[in-house]
Amino acid sequence: MSHNFIQDAVFDAKSVSQLDRTVIDTHGVPGIVLMKRAGRAALDELLDTFGVPTSLTIFCGSGNNAGDGYIVAALAAAKNIPTQIVELSTALTEDASKAKQFAQQAEVSFVNFDKAMKLSSGIIVDGLLGTGFDGELRQTYRDAIQLINDSGMPVLALDIPSGLHADTGHIADVAVMADITVTFIGAKQGLFSGQGPVVCGEIIYHSLEIPEQVFEQVPATAMLLDLFELMDYLPQLAVDGHKNQRGHAMVIGGERGFGGAAILAAEACLQTGAGLTSLATRPEHVAPMLMRQPEVMACPVVSGQELEPLLNRPSVLVVGPGLGRSSWSEQLLQKAVAVGLPMVLDADGLNILAEGRVVPDPDGSQWVLTPHAGEAARLLGLSVAEVQADRYSAVRLLQEKYAGVVLLKGPGTLIAGPDKIIQVCTYGNPAMATAGMGDILSGIIGGLIAQGCDIQTATELGCCLHGSAADLAVQEQGSRGLMASDLLPHLRGLLNQNYL
Repeated sequence: MSHNFIQDAVFDAKSVSQLDRTVIDTHGVPGIVLMKRAGRAALDELLDTFGVPTSLTIFCGSGNNAGDGYIVAALAAAKNIPTQIVELSTALTEDASKAKQFAQQAEVSFVNFDKAMKLSSGIIVDGLLGTGFDGELRQTYRDAIQLINDSGMPVLALDIPSGLHADTGHIADVAVMADITVTFIGAKQGLFSGQGPVVCGEIIYHSLEIPEQVFEQVPATAMLLDLFELMDYLPQLAVDGHKNQRGHAMVIGGERGFGGAAILAAEACLQTGAGLTSLATRPEHVAPMLMRQPEVMACPVVSGQELEPLLNRPSVLVVGPGLGRSSWSEQLLQKAVAVGLPMVLDADGLNILAEGRVVPDPDGSQWVLTPHAGEAARLLGLSVAEVQADRYSAVRLLQEKYAGVVLLKGPGTLIAGPDKIIQVCTYGNPAMATAGMGDILSGIIGGLIAQGCDIQTATELGCCLHGSAADLAVQEQGSRGLMASDLLPHLRGLLNQNYL
């Protein structure tokens, strides 16, 4: 993904509309001028990505998105590229009407949409629906999107793939599957989370040469995280330092049958650089832990009572990997919460918390919660579908309910902390949908907190390291068969900036 965003800021549709209005009203740039710049930028990107096409088919709706499409058509025709506009509406906005006149003067061919029409060669440009789309697709638009997707042809989406919600990244019905999405003025937050990453392809941003002061007048609604900026917050290694100054992370988990999860989390704490790492787990998991990683202090615990005296040593707890839902699990969580240390809470730790019985009145201000959509749904008392329909709202609600920092996993992981704008992590890939990935993430965040990162920084940096390590592992060996433990060697390389 291109990271050429103004301060990595992203916006909801209302804020993008304000940016537009500020440019037009305060800085005196006419809408049609912005449209021409958008059309030129889109065509340049199309030619850079695909080369000169044998033909262009541009689908236009009724809004300013269609206007951008008409400009692309006019400019392409001027370059002698055979161009056809497929129209779904004749009721155009004022600027889109002006743009259509340019296309007519360039003698582009126009056809009305017919779902039986054949698309055979060249490249498609999607100018059907823009950021204003919300709600139900009309049947003709649904048919047009289906036709585009069934064509098998390369697709460039103007501003946002049609059918994708600009604020939430949700697709209520169907959306254009784009190979590249060229987004203008303000990058839309829906491109980066939920189903946005599924349908956008490569995201390319163009500011359309608008003055930078405009961005000072309209606040962003979310920010894209940058791993290498975050690396500046990694605690330095003191020349005279010793292990106790680099913190002690304790992983609590590993019910019978789930020992691997806790072991992976402990390994990740260690690999991230915690001075000391211990594991409190079922007795049968102690030997496997020591065989894999003798540097971890593995402690057998059969009850919450046995855990209690061990809790005066760590500086941070990682609770939940392989924890299970038994009375043993509940006792361990109860004791962990009572000690009041910074805590990363994951997996069954979150599921027990969601029941509200074991930890009835939580103060999560020193906690990092790392739910996936299913765990988030249980914590909020919603369905998974409701969480996924608006992940930005869900992560905000979780943060308001539990305080602390919340990391909502999934494509376009979201992080919400107190008094801070939502952060979006664009690192990572589909190969990560395998067992143990979340345990590695919890361990990384715990290891960073142990070394002195505050919980917000540790969560942001940990999330980016996790996704980036997975990206490197996939580059090296491919997507299929990626295992959670494959991330660990790359993690160490990233922490030591070997990939810069």
